[in-house]
Amino acid sequence: MTPPPLLAAAGEAAVSSGRLVPAALVGIAVIVVLITQLKVHPALSLTLGSLAVAAVAGMPMGDAIDSFTKGFGSTAAGVGILIALGAMFGRLLADSGGADEIVDTIVGRSSTRTLPWAMAAVGALIGLPMFFEIGLVLLMPVIFLVSRRSGLSLIRVGIPALAGLSVMHGLVPPHPGPLVAIDALNADLGLTLGLGVLIAIPTVIVAGPLFARLAARWVDVPAPKLFEGRPATEGAKRPSFGVTLATVLLPVALMLGKALADIFTPEGNAVRTVLDFLGTPLIALLIAVLVAMFTFGAGSGMDRQAISRTVEQSLPPIAGIILIVAAGGGFKQTLVDTGIGKLVADWVQNSGLSVLLLAWLVAVLIRLATGSATVATVTASGILAPLVTHLSTGETSLLVLAIGAGSLFFSHVNDAGFWLVKEYFGMSVGQTIKSWSLMETVISVVGLALVLLVSPLVA
Repeated sequence: MTPPPLLAAAGEAAVSSGRLVPAALVGIAVIVVLITQLKVHPALSLTLGSLAVAAVAGMPMGDAIDSFTKGFGSTAAGVGILIALGAMFGRLLADSGGADEIVDTIVGRSSTRTLPWAMAAVGALIGLPMFFEIGLVLLMPVIFLVSRRSGLSLIRVGIPALAGLSVMHGLVPPHPGPLVAIDALNADLGLTLGLGVLIAIPTVIVAGPLFARLAARWVDVPAPKLFEGRPATEGAKRPSFGVTLATVLLPVALMLGKALADIFTPEGNAVRTVLDFLGTPLIALLIAVLVAMFTFGAGSGMDRQAISRTVEQSLPPIAGIILIVAAGGGFKQTLVDTGIGKLVADWVQNSGLSVLLLAWLVAVLIRLATGSATVATVTASGILAPLVTHLSTGETSLLVLAIGAGSLFFSHVNDAGFWLVKEYFGMSVGQTIKSWSLMETVISVVGLALVLLVSPLVA
């Protein structure tokens, strides 16, 4: 006997729902094993993980490929160009000597007692437009030099700078992680940027200068005899501190201006229309790069060929990042199209568990398993994307920040950043865990606490 259509549909839905959770777990497990055990590139791992999710969930492979390519393309279009522009800006800042100018000016005006605080400010400021790895390499000579000249522990000086870099990397756009989460969750970039900076400042203070006091008691290592001096390029000059600072903060000011205009001016207002255009991430970063070509490039004595070479050299290092981010978008779209995200959303609604806490926990688990903050962010964003239909604009921005905080939790041996810090600082694995890994954990926990604290105010 043929069952009634409604009953048949209900049975198919029940079977489908029963396969969704195993599909999500299998997909994440595939990604984790491929990255951690088989050392497969994260972009390939995310691609194979997406196909695994679709296969276990019962999605036709043709539809699975369509979902993945749709998510890959939309994410690359929405985020890839922003990452590329951010890389161009960061390289111009570094090659012009503007980053050195910021560092030397702030550190030169600090006493021995305030140096850790100054280093935290330097790390945060340099970290605003730069990727973590680039900022780390850039700051190492300064960290070593300040430690040797001041007589302060390398940990006492270095941890605050690393905290500034890491917090900006995890919480504040235009870094890849926050941008991906903003794109996946349809969050307001200006509001997320403002809340991100608001939460980042106290987080840097706690995980930087304050935590460094404790970490310096547990780990005592001398500054390595590296970077004794950095030869200046003949004929080169640095842009001034004021010009450098203004250029660095220009895209931030444009994006915040858009957010404020959207809040305080009526729709259709001429000022709001202009600020909405200028504050669009693509336009804000494009303007910043064009301005930097003059203030950083021409301002430091570069000719047109040198500026072009700097911009060109900024792109190859971030090709892999763009691929990972785009593949993460494909994975997210697969999760959405199979209905897994909706299943998680329904479970969260009925569980009474805080959405922000859940977002943090999901990101923490993926971060611990894969060692990648970016993979943790894109995967958690995909899983939690369906929840935003029930959230306000402010809550959606806080969801982005909760995921970002979770993505920084306890960096350990499966994280490239762990080994980068270990080797530069000349520490053992144990010393790196007691300093760098715990610092990352403090950032993650304090970031979550502040997100939860701010939540009632923006709901």
